[in-house]
Amino acid sequence: MKIKELVSALERFAPLPLQDGFDNAGLQIGLTDAEATGALLCLDVTEAVLDEAIALGYNVVISHHPLIFKGYKSITGRDYVERCILKAIKNDIVVYAAHTNLDNAPGGVNFKIAEKIGLKNVRILEAKENALVKLTTFVPTAQAEDVRKALFDAGCGNIGNYDLCSYNMEGEGTFRAREGATPYCGAIGELHTEREVRIETIIPAYKKAATVKALLAAHPYEEPVYDIYPLQNSWPQAGAGVIGELEVPETELEFLKRIKKTFEVGCLRHNKLLGREIQTVALCGGAGAFLMPLAIRNRADVFITGEIKYHDYFGHDTDILLAEIGHYESEQYTKEIFYTIIRDLFPHFEVQMTKVNTNPIKYM
Repeated sequence: MKIKELVSALERFAPLPLQDGFDNAGLQIGLTDAEATGALLCLDVTEAVLDEAIALGYNVVISHHPLIFKGYKSITGRDYVERCILKAIKNDIVVYAAHTNLDNAPGGVNFKIAEKIGLKNVRILEAKENALVKLTTFVPTAQAEDVRKALFDAGCGNIGNYDLCSYNMEGEGTFRAREGATPYCGAIGELHTEREVRIETIIPAYKKAATVKALLAAHPYEEPVYDIYPLQNSWPQAGAGVIGELEVPETELEFLKRIKKTFEVGCLRHNKLLGREIQTVALCGGAGAFLMPLAIRNRADVFITGEIKYHDYFGHDTDILLAEIGHYESEQYTKEIFYTIIRDLFPHFEVQMTKVNTNPIKYM
């Protein structure tokens, strides 16, 4: 199996256009035409992780956090990032990262955290904005079903828990083929009227090119007409953080103790306990404190994230229980997402989760 097949599988699950503007997800180091000998999965790329991959004979390292965030004018081994770059290149190791695209993807990082906690009815906390477009096209009535199917197969028509969504309206289209045309119907030089179906459907903006390609391949006309409109609708299937409910409410102390154990937290920090009942849980892996106001507006009983600044704790005791469990601790199970994607599609491919704990923070 080529490394690029592995990369393609990861990007189907967590498309790169879902990453935030500051991010640098995707292929970091190496060439993907080589045969993959095995993949090591990690949260962070370190020299120890690369040494583990070398010892296993694996030439792919897949991480959540990108090794490379900034541009480099030289690579001389001045810090651990540069040393990792040198080591990876020297040993022909491909380094790939799925970061905020995996955070924002349906079924991504925050859904995995919710699964570990046991939440039900899990939905996105902050939906992606300006990420959808509407496609409209006009198709002869006899071919409308074939074109609709091609559009749906390309990723159109998904709204919430519904798929194959479209609006269809019959009418008449007119055209006159001029010299040099090869019309599907009608004659050169004559005005032709054709019964057509106007098809409208919705797509994520990043799938626009693939959708247009599918449309042109399926449409019978030599010059298919289509329009694409940007939408202001939010996209509730993708975005930051999630919110859900526990099947059975817990006391604050019971809940925090369970979280501490589940995520192997060395030091769980929280605000004042007021004896509230915990049932609605909002969360965001990593540095997710920016979602705290949204968790409060959605009436969550608790907000869990990896990092909260000192001053962010003030003024919220009666609003919500805050639980800070550590950046690494909150995202450690991301490796399981990678593992499931790869194992489901390539059951005989060598893949392992790193045995190296890359958390730079230690507790006494």
